[in-house]
Amino acid sequence: MVGFDDSPLIAFTDPPLTTVRKPIGAMASAAVETLLEEINGAPGKHVELMFQPELVVRRSTGSGPLVNR
Repeated sequence: MVGFDDSPLIAFTDPPLTTVRKPIGAMASAAVETLLEEINGAPGKHVELMFQPELVVRRSTGSGPLVNR
């Protein structure tokens, strides 16, 4: 099982939940920078920003069963 957003309490569930963590700091910085540009009179630009999430592996996931070949 895998969650999304990595709430601070998720690491304390039983078993601890594997999750996808968003780069909140980078996303907030980009939003503030864009807002300040518009406040300062820069024309609004239509861009798509892509941010790299992080997979935080905990005990809710694991390797599959070993298969004899």
